[in-house]
Amino acid sequence: MKALFVSCTLKPSPAPSNTEALASVVADALTARGVTVEHVRLADLDVPPGVVTDLGDGDQWPGVHEKLLESEILVVVTPTWVGRPSSIAQRMLERMDAMLSETADDGTPVAYNRVAGVVVTGNEDGAHHVISEISGGLADIGYTVPGQAWTYWNQGPGPGDEYPDTEHGHEWSASTGRLMAHNLHAVASALAAHPVPAPEQ
Repeated sequence: MKALFVSCTLKPSPAPSNTEALASVVADALTARGVTVEHVRLADLDVPPGVVTDLGDGDQWPGVHEKLLESEILVVVTPTWVGRPSSIAQRMLERMDAMLSETADDGTPVAYNRVAGVVVTGNEDGAHHVISEISGGLADIGYTVPGQAWTYWNQGPGPGDEYPDTEHGHEWSASTGRLMAHNLHAVASALAAHPVPAPEQ
């Protein structure tokens, strides 16, 4: 089983990402269950806006799309900006929109029988809104979003410390992240054993 973590931080590498630091808890818990984990940071790639899988020369989204189709588990990793998902997270969902019309050889939509979850950080509130927007978009595309398939951390209202700079709330965020990994793995395993069939024509 494979899991793809798509980081929607606005920071290109090698800048550290607070949200990726929390996501590592989920990744470690999946790895402990025998899942192969891969990470992609979209800020490092040339992913122009659009709603098709391949925009032609220079578009690096097709490589990410291929990794999505190789993975049974997707974890979207995004900071909170002005109470919303990052602009890169929104672009990711827009590019994934093309998957609505893509099917496997048996006619099953390509996002079916895959599970997804969300990791969010920010030093202001808005995490539940971000989780709802990302989860709703992924469900529209065809992913299964298990119950409690998310974790988040925030410092509280207004400016303050970032995730790596404090121990505030880490225990809760980490335990919730481990539960998230448990639920993602359990539902992905169930779908592998009993997949959703292709829709009747």
